[in-house]
Amino acid sequence: MPALSRADLWTLEEYAERRPTFRQEVMAHKKNRQLALGENARLYFEDALTIKYQIQEMLRIEKVFEAAGINEELEAYNPLIPDGHNWKATFMVEYADPAERAQRLAQLIGIESKVWLQVDGCDRVYPIADEDLERANESKTSSVHFLRFELTQGMIAAVQSGAGITAGIDHPAYPLEPVRVATEIRDSLAADLQKATLN
Repeated sequence: MPALSRADLWTLEEYAERRPTFRQEVMAHKKNRQLALGENARLYFEDALTIKYQIQEMLRIEKVFEAAGINEELEAYNPLIPDGHNWKATFMVEYADPAERAQRLAQLIGIESKVWLQVDGCDRVYPIADEDLERANESKTSSVHFLRFELTQGMIAAVQSGAGITAGIDHPAYPLEPVRVATEIRDSLAADLQKATLN
């Protein structure tokens, strides 16, 4: 997926007019881009559409219309778009109660590196986490992480041939049976990948 440029974005005025329809489109798209991992963790897979929406929302909230500010947002968000041989996701640890959340985040240090995806017939892939900034410290992890799952050409070819995907978390404080990725999510993730050429 090519990076977004200023030409791909709407002005604040144009976005204000388009926003209700665009927001509906993005929300429908996102339904097939999120994967629950147990009751308290979730992967939100990003792509050009989800990132365009995030950028437009940031520009709208901050009322940014100058080129420098727009370019800053593009530089911040473009790295979250998959580039054809990986999946990129926002990983959320979700506990509604603040006290429980604080306690669990202290127990779940390192969980972001223990999330995995596995294409049928291939090895598990663990992510490269939080390349943009450090989100954890010695006493707790963060409730939000950005993950990049790099795939081999063989994995890409398998997905494009219809192979299924399983996901899981290997953290002792978050026991979880492997999760089978639903077909509609699998198909959406397959669309992120470039046509594989096996050498």
